[in-house]
Amino acid sequence: MNVFVCKICGEAYIGEEIPSRCPFCGAYEKYLVEAKDYNDNEPLTTFDVELNEKDKANVERALEVEISNTLFYKCASKKVNEIEGQKLFKILAKVENEHASVWKKILKLDKLKMEPPETCVDDYKADLEDSHAREERAIKFYTQAAAEAANPRVKNIFEAFVEVETDHLKLSEERLK
Repeated sequence: MNVFVCKICGEAYIGEEIPSRCPFCGAYEKYLVEAKDYNDNEPLTTFDVELNEKDKANVERALEVEISNTLFYKCASKKVNEIEGQKLFKILAKVENEHASVWKKILKLDKLKMEPPETCVDDYKADLEDSHAREERAIKFYTQAAAEAANPRVKNIFEAFVEVETDHLKLSEERLK
């Protein structure tokens, strides 16, 4: 049995083999290392980073995006009738919440403010369309924020989240066909 740690969210995973994605934030395998090789004080793993004004503004906006998406997915997971939709939206809510938690740590906040509630509908396809639009906006913003980032850790997180949000986009694309 091994312990693996995600360099993006800092969470640990126990398993025989390294997973292809972080089970918490969805970061790709390239961001996962064995715990013995992990150091949370390295520049690309620490949450104690200095933010210039632009990075801080982008991280604050990213936090808002992730909280909004978390709340939307929680709502959708409870309203849609299809079991696949319930499960899909529930796991997306967990991943988006983990992303929000990463930004919370970067901003040195004590806790997340999960409000106001997001609206959704009980129509699986309509919620998938909303999900698709949300993921497209996040990818566009995160790509821009990564390009603008002065702090290498912030840049690294934005780049990792672009990959994860792209996976989320593919989930809705496949189901909207």
